[in-house]
Amino acid sequence: MRCSEFKATESPFFSANRAIAGQYSPKSRRNRRARTNPRSEIDWMALEHITVLDLTHMLSGPYGTMLLTDMGARTIKVEPPGTGEGTRRLLEKDPDHSREGMGAYFLTLNRNKQSVCIDLKSKEGRSVFLDLVRQADVVFDNFSVGVPKRLGIDHESLAAVNPRIITCSVTGFGETGPDIARPAFDQVVQAMGGGMSITGSPQTGPTRSGIPIGDLGGGMFGALGVLAALAHRELTGRGQHVDISMLDAQISMLNYMATMYLMSGIVPEGIGNGHFVHVPYNSFPTADGHVIVACIGDAFFERFVQFIDIAELRDPELLKQSVRFAQKDRIEALISAKLRTQTTAYWVEQLEAARIPCGPVNNFAQALNQAQVRARDMVVEVKLAHGQALKMPGNPVKLSDSPQQTFIRPPGLGEHTGQVLSGLGYSEERLAALRSQGVIA
Repeated sequence: MRCSEFKATESPFFSANRAIAGQYSPKSRRNRRARTNPRSEIDWMALEHITVLDLTHMLSGPYGTMLLTDMGARTIKVEPPGTGEGTRRLLEKDPDHSREGMGAYFLTLNRNKQSVCIDLKSKEGRSVFLDLVRQADVVFDNFSVGVPKRLGIDHESLAAVNPRIITCSVTGFGETGPDIARPAFDQVVQAMGGGMSITGSPQTGPTRSGIPIGDLGGGMFGALGVLAALAHRELTGRGQHVDISMLDAQISMLNYMATMYLMSGIVPEGIGNGHFVHVPYNSFPTADGHVIVACIGDAFFERFVQFIDIAELRDPELLKQSVRFAQKDRIEALISAKLRTQTTAYWVEQLEAARIPCGPVNNFAQALNQAQVRARDMVVEVKLAHGQALKMPGNPVKLSDSPQQTFIRPPGLGEHTGQVLSGLGYSEERLAALRSQGVIA
């Protein structure tokens, strides 16, 4: 079939529930944008026509669905009755890192989502879930391998009721190969993926990334895979399964460094903040902190030498990368001694004026309060149920024809069960019966 035979449509379930939720009302939003944006008669968020059923927990899966939700997808978080998803309880009583009974994990990862409580382990609960699947576009999970099959919600089972459904599973090691049954968390795949071996130094030993790149990488590739499957569905009219391994993601992100090893057989070692090609390319101590100097190529180094006024670096031979790399320790020691004489702010201002790539090594307070970060709405405000305002990271994907984003508080447990299922045609009597049986909440 030709792609022209498939047109994006909005089911009554989709449109009714967005309006009921008070989060999205496509008609009113389109009219408002048409008046204010002359570039486009209708200016939707990129994924506003997509409904995601979110079965994820902890970090990798919720981060993947958060990325899709931030781009406009209507995301319905399907949680177990009573307990809800595990991160609801993580840090929930920490006075510094919780608000209104929710910890920082859940607050950040579940903005803009709805919550429906269904017991997927019961026959009746699975039937309710399949009703949701019939009207959805994506089912996203990060269960252990085999769990979707045991619950009867694997891709084959869901495609039987909705051939256009796309399923995505993020697991530690994927769904093929000898390690599929092994449990994995962020640091496990960071270690097994090789990245930790080059992140530390001979003095520190292997060091994990400060941010949970194992989990976040799995979620990012999961979202990317879903977008590819959605594009493919436009061509074929069929959904498919997206199989994401967190370990695969780590191997992919080794990128050219893996190719260097595969070409030479030379195993790289940890070199701290330095680089195994470019010199100087490192963090250097200043009078009150650290600054990054990143000279890639001979031209930048020549400019740096003219700026820094260190006599020993004026040797013409040092304009050759190979010569600089052979003298890396000596060059960096000379630069360190010079940069210690002034503050980070001083050196950043001077280096920027000389057009030399540089930057301060910021702590969180400095990073999140940078004018550049605030100018790009990378710190956003979410108003919680009782009126308290909470700040969190924004959406880094800026689309020229999509509206300015509004972030909605994360949902209460089962907050939208009734309205979502009512949108499927469930009567109040049926909802009451399902609640009494513990199937929904």
